[in-house]
Amino acid sequence: MSAPDLKSAACGSSPAAPLRERGQHEVFCGLTSIIWLHRKMQDAFFLIVGSRTCAHLMQSAAGVMIFAEPRFGTAIIEERDLAGMADMNDELDSVVDRLLARRPDIKMLVLVGSCPSEVIKLDLDRAAQRLNKVHAPDRRVLSYSGSGIETTFTQGEDNFLTALVRDMPVKSETAPASLLVVGAMADVVEDQFERIFRSLGIENVAFLPARRSTELASIGPDTRYILAQPYLGTTVTELERRGAQRIEAPMPLGEEGTTLWLRAVADTFGVPAEKFDAITGPGRERARKALTHYREHLEGRRIFLFPDSQLEPAIARFLHRETGAEIVEVGTPFLHRRITQPEFDLLPDSVGVSEGQDVDKQIERCRAANPDLIVCGMGLGNPFEAEGRATKWSIELVFSPIHGYEQAGDLAELFARPLSRRAVLEVAV
Repeated sequence: MSAPDLKSAACGSSPAAPLRERGQHEVFCGLTSIIWLHRKMQDAFFLIVGSRTCAHLMQSAAGVMIFAEPRFGTAIIEERDLAGMADMNDELDSVVDRLLARRPDIKMLVLVGSCPSEVIKLDLDRAAQRLNKVHAPDRRVLSYSGSGIETTFTQGEDNFLTALVRDMPVKSETAPASLLVVGAMADVVEDQFERIFRSLGIENVAFLPARRSTELASIGPDTRYILAQPYLGTTVTELERRGAQRIEAPMPLGEEGTTLWLRAVADTFGVPAEKFDAITGPGRERARKALTHYREHLEGRRIFLFPDSQLEPAIARFLHRETGAEIVEVGTPFLHRRITQPEFDLLPDSVGVSEGQDVDKQIERCRAANPDLIVCGMGLGNPFEAEGRATKWSIELVFSPIHGYEQAGDLAELFARPLSRRAVLEVAV
């Protein structure tokens, strides 16, 4: 059976009829979300319950020096555990006791499930409840799955935030309406948004994840939340189960996306339009000016986005609307329609959309399209570079500060840089 034609399947009705692919896919392990989460929540420790492979992956991905003492580690599942020669729960309790004795600064211990621990059906939820009874209230213990069996590496953050929401206190009925910004961002970006909200007169603002576990906001029907990251589908479900109400907006990427995101919040909290324009005007101007330099490198360039982080629809909107790039195909591991619809509302129907992956077929489509730039995972980047194609590793979009007005130029530079490098190499040859 031949592969379905992307244009006939997707274009003209995006994303109502995307090309759905359920074949072989290449993904990065969900454990890697710990790399940015452990830096974000400064009194938390992420204890992976897994194999030596998990430990090597994390140390390599994070670039941890041998003498460094980060806020994550791995409780290694040994052969004697698998053979039933030791009680794994007793072993885990012993590891936790030693860890907490050595690191009294830890206020939240997070047990992170991996492929090995899930395959052998180790119940980390029950282990967390048991350990919480022992170590609370001084230390809070919770668990989530960071297994590489998941579809995309950003799902690790989604699972962690879902666990946090379940642990958030109930908001008092007399408490005023509040705003919850959901999704991990760099501290400097968070500070920028907090200053804008304060200038707009919006005072009761909290961020999830908070920088410290003791600063978790309360939640209830008067909580309004807005997503700063698009890959938090499970978190959204849990927030709304707790009564929070979503503010719908595109992601705050680029000048346009950030303005629409902030305006949605401002309208929800009754901020006058004149005040909004006065407060956001300088930031908008700085963002537009920063983007001007990179637009000449990106305008008219054809870009193909492989599914990887779930940021793809927001990135495609930014590239098309604010740099003038032509989007050949937007691939995304999951198509959360409620979350991504504001992005697709700003994209032309001619943009092809694919959900999931059949990597060989997608590589064939990409080669046939011969785009100027390919946004993809690291596993595909080097082979494409060897073919003489310009690529951008999509994982950089998760590790780099890209949200807000002040980072708009930096975001555009991430895509302009590989094109400039390719041009230099071609001249040199």
